[in-house]
Amino acid sequence: MINPAITARKRVPAAHGGGVRGDNFSPRSQLFEGRFGRMFRSLPPAEWSTDALRNLGSAMISEPERDEKNPNFPTAPAEEEGRRIQDDEENSGIAAGYTYLGQFIDHDITFDPASSLQRANDPDALIDFRTPRLDLDCLYGRGPEDQPYMYVGKKFRLGRQLTQNGKPTKARDLPRYEDLFNADTGEPLSPEESTKIPKRAIIGDKRNDENVIVSQLQSAMLQFHNKLADEDPDADFKDVQARVRWHYQWIVVNDFLPTICGPDMVHEILPELGSKKPAWENQPKFAFYRWREDPFMPIEFSAAAYRFGHSMVRPIYRLNTQLVGGDDPKQATPDEIRRGMQGRFFIFAGVQNRSLNGFDSFPTQWAIDWSLFFNTSGSIQKGGAERLQPAYKIDTSLVNPLGFLPEFCNPAGLLKPPLTIEQLQSTPIDEKMDPANLAMRNLLRGLAMRLPSGQAVAELMGIEPIEEENLRVGKAVLDTFEENQKLTDISEEFRGKAPLWYYVLAEAQYDWFKRAKSKGSQGNDEPINLGQVGGRIVAETLLGLLYADGSSYVRRNPNWMPSYDIRTMGDLIQFALS
Repeated sequence: MINPAITARKRVPAAHGGGVRGDNFSPRSQLFEGRFGRMFRSLPPAEWSTDALRNLGSAMISEPERDEKNPNFPTAPAEEEGRRIQDDEENSGIAAGYTYLGQFIDHDITFDPASSLQRANDPDALIDFRTPRLDLDCLYGRGPEDQPYMYVGKKFRLGRQLTQNGKPTKARDLPRYEDLFNADTGEPLSPEESTKIPKRAIIGDKRNDENVIVSQLQSAMLQFHNKLADEDPDADFKDVQARVRWHYQWIVVNDFLPTICGPDMVHEILPELGSKKPAWENQPKFAFYRWREDPFMPIEFSAAAYRFGHSMVRPIYRLNTQLVGGDDPKQATPDEIRRGMQGRFFIFAGVQNRSLNGFDSFPTQWAIDWSLFFNTSGSIQKGGAERLQPAYKIDTSLVNPLGFLPEFCNPAGLLKPPLTIEQLQSTPIDEKMDPANLAMRNLLRGLAMRLPSGQAVAELMGIEPIEEENLRVGKAVLDTFEENQKLTDISEEFRGKAPLWYYVLAEAQYDWFKRAKSKGSQGNDEPINLGQVGGRIVAETLLGLLYADGSSYVRRNPNWMPSYDIRTMGDLIQFALS
């Protein structure tokens, strides 16, 4: 029988008129906790027209980076020797690898295939198909007893060996399924037919194959498990799994969160960490993320604050220093070298072999040199092609390829040299019903999930909201920040109630601007991390999930330290592939 109270909660309040705004919002659900829930249960949802959100989403996608000499061709900042930061959009404080570590963590704790952009959603009625714990179920799936095809004994099955343009490495692709028979006739496929069938990865979460970088990060984690199994042959599967989980959890607490939110935020919430004092002398301080018996996934985290990483995505990446080609994989033309195309790949593109699109096998020579993504082997001190690539700044701008998500566009076509801007931009299938613009999707999801505004959350936290004058849309570049379009210029509907996801980005951007402005010409190199609102939501949620898990290292042994001198994600990968 349908509960009328639940039905009432699903009604979508009118944007204008129709009674008191928010009068049909129920601050409490029948069940205080579910797999999804609300962190700020007393706040009513903010409302905007979908047109206003679509316009904001369009404004947040930046223009493609065009060559000054020929605007039809893409360009990227040159990799000059002696300099690590090559572009004013690069964040000196966060390496590019943390973008994809953040994506990996997200896939470990949230998966909601049921919610829709086209209707209001009740978080209490949604099921998170990931456990709300940092337990690596995206890696382990349902385990060897239920998914034996992922395993060989107590170790993971691995894919083919990868090289750096022919140079041998320890990197491996994910194990992949290759169906060599016609599904209708049972006859063997011809070589031409077999190339048209995607080689799907055999892993615990398909999303960890959605681009080449997160795919190889998943593979490194598989190899880390196998390495620990080799180090202790007498340990059974569950013992090895527990050790992998604790190393991963330690990295989240002591590497990822301090990098993204700042170390002070982490230690404010869990002061016991590393203190060497009894836990009762340093009780955790969760001000906003609270649960009764079981943890839940806050919708303010999953649908807004934790999507900060979308602004960190670079348009172009170097996978390793051995790749030197352009449109011809073996060599780049002088013009391609001048435009920064030599051996670099776009995160998403409308053409094959110049894009890091996932869900299929990729060239074996694309093994990642992880020193270009995490600080290993002193790469943070290097310039040129060997530099540690920075993430882009956390700001209110997303790079142009994120306006054309492959999942919602027509399949990438063959490269027809020379590579042009037009070839990079895929063609959306149905931009109105299922937009390919990531910013637009995030904003519409926030509306569908009935999230409160950023200002409302700031006020509840006791933080002075950012003034309208300083809520801007555009890149965090010191010289042009005050020229960026004001949020209220896009729509007056946003006055006093910015979408929460946008506000988290704007807060980080404005906090950075105030610091950068005081440093003058060096301000663009000032690091950016999350501010008080965004950082608090992100840190309290991840630390809360760990603290609520009785099997986590935080609860079992808060002073535990990893083995093998592993202190960062770069260390873990380096050990796994050694």
